[in-house]
Amino acid sequence: MKIGKNLLLIFVFLILFSNISLADNNDVYVIPIEGEINKATYQFVRDKVEEIKLKNPKAIIFKIDTYGGLIDKANDIKELIMDLDTKTIAFVDKKAESAGVLITISCESIVMSDRATIGAAETIPNTEKVMSLWLRWLTDTAKDRNRNPKVIASMADKDLEIKDLVNKGELLTLGNEDAKELGISDLTANSHKEILNKFNMENSNIINLNKDFKTKIAQFIVNPYIATFLLSVGFIGLLIELFTPGFAAGGTLSLIAFALFFGGNYLAGNSTLGSIILFIAGLILVIIELGIPGFGVPGIGGIVCVITSIVLASGSIETAILSLSIAVILTIVTAVLLIKYGARSPYLDKIILKTKQENDNGYTSMPMKDKYLNKKGIALTTLRPAGTILINDDRVDAVTEGGYIEKGCKIKVIKVQGTRVVVREHKE
Repeated sequence: MKIGKNLLLIFVFLILFSNISLADNNDVYVIPIEGEINKATYQFVRDKVEEIKLKNPKAIIFKIDTYGGLIDKANDIKELIMDLDTKTIAFVDKKAESAGVLITISCESIVMSDRATIGAAETIPNTEKVMSLWLRWLTDTAKDRNRNPKVIASMADKDLEIKDLVNKGELLTLGNEDAKELGISDLTANSHKEILNKFNMENSNIINLNKDFKTKIAQFIVNPYIATFLLSVGFIGLLIELFTPGFAAGGTLSLIAFALFFGGNYLAGNSTLGSIILFIAGLILVIIELGIPGFGVPGIGGIVCVITSIVLASGSIETAILSLSIAVILTIVTAVLLIKYGARSPYLDKIILKTKQENDNGYTSMPMKDKYLNKKGIALTTLRPAGTILINDDRVDAVTEGGYIEKGCKIKVIKVQGTRVVVREHKE
C-alpha cells in the first residue's frame, strides 16, 4: 500500500514537472537591442538573458535597430549570445550598422524585414590596432555561424574590394534581398509572428521584454552627444554662477546637468561613487581658489580632480576627451562673451586684473603712470604675478617680472609701459 502511494506521488510529480517544462519550452522571448550600444545596453541584455535562460525557452529573438556604438560592448553581447544553448534569432527590423553587425551575425539565424539594412561597420577611431581587433571579431564570428567572412569584413574595411559587390574605398551596406542572396540573412519577415511561422514555431507564445526606466535613462545619458551637452551646460552654468552674485539659475542648472551626467553613467555602470566624490572634491577646491587672490594649488588640484572624475565616469577615454574638449571650448566662448558684455562677479575680480581706472577710486590714468617709475611701496595683495600695490597712498594695479611676491612685502617699480606697471620685491 505504501509503495503504491509513493508511486502515485512520483507519477503526479512527473506530470506537474512535465507540464511546467512544456509551458516553458513553448515560450519565445524578444529582447530589443535598440539605440546606441553601450554599457547600459550590455547590462540590459545580460540581465534579461540570465533571467530567461533558466526557463528553457524555445527561442530568443534579438530585435535589432541600431546605428552602432562601443565595439567592446558589442563583443560582450556577442559572447552572451553565442554561449546560449537556446536557439537565437536576430531580427533586423530597420538597421544593423557598425557594432550592430557583430551582434546580428552572432545569432544562429538572421531575419531581415523588407526595409532593413546591415553594414557600414567601420570603427571610430579607425586606427590599425582597433581595426585589426574589430576585423578579427567579425570574421571569427562569421566563420562560427557559417557566414561569408569576406563579405562581413568588407562592411568594416574600406581597403577590401569584392568584384561586382563593393569597390575599394567603400564600405559595404546590404539591403534585405542582397543580404539573403549572399547568405548573410536567412529569410524575410516583418513581424514576430511571421518569424515563428517560418521557423515552424507558430504555436509558441511571444513574450516581449521591454527596457526598464533605468536602462532607458542610462542609455540616453551615456550617448556621447547627450554627455557632451550635459558637460557643456554644467560648465557654462558654473561660469554664469561665477559672474552672478549669490546662488541663482546658473548654479542650479550646473548642478542638474552634472547630476544627470554622473547619475546616468552610474546607472550605466560607467561611474562609481569614487568618481562622484572626486568630482565634488574638485568643485570644492575650485571654490576655495576663488576665495583667494591669483591662481594656485587649490585651483590646479580642483581642475585635475574634475577632469579625472569625468574621464573615470565616461564610457571610454576617447568619448571623455571629445566631450570635455567641446565643453571647454563652449565654456571659453561663453566666458569671453560674459567678460565683454556681462556684469562681473566680485569673485571674478580676484582672478582677473581690472583695466578700468578711475581717479575717484584712487586709481591713476595712463599718462600719470610714469611718475611711479623707481618708486617704492608695498604689495596690498599677493602678486601671482598680477595684483595691487600701494605707492604714496595710491592703489595701483601691477605685475611682477614673472615671480611671486607675498602680500605686505616691499616692492619697487622697475618699469612702466603704458598702463602696465612692473615691480620687483625690494629688500633693503
